[in-house]
Amino acid sequence: MSTEFQSDTTYTEFTEPEVPTVTVDTTDSTASDLGDEAARQVKQVWDKVSALLGDLPDYVSEFVQRYRRPIVTVGLIIAAFIAVKLVLALLGAVNDVPLLAPTFELIGLIYSGWFLYRYLLKASNRQELLNDIGAIRDQVLGKG
Repeated sequence: MSTEFQSDTTYTEFTEPEVPTVTVDTTDSTASDLGDEAARQVKQVWDKVSALLGDLPDYVSEFVQRYRRPIVTVGLIIAAFIAVKLVLALLGAVNDVPLLAPTFELIGLIYSGWFLYRYLLKASNRQELLNDIGAIRDQVLGKG
């Protein structure tokens, strides 16, 4: 019993499937629109910055005119702080020099003794000191 097997399908030679091709339109205007938009925004920002920098002297002079007293006060506080720091640094440097610090202490003690003897021992000298202090006070405050 030989039966032959027959198939209804026929085999054909294998071929590669066809690859679809996509064409890209390089003349698309969206890329150039984005570039133009970015350039326009950069130009607007640049115009605002240049206008601000052009008006900066006016802004600064108006600010200084409006806040003159607080600016002077802050400047004086900063200057006093710097002066104190410099004096402390100078005293620290002088204090490190041998024999200089004891010499200044001796001079200070001698001057304090002279001041006590000259102005504080007698009542008439104390009155003279009070008159001198009053004259300096009036000169500083602008009285008289």
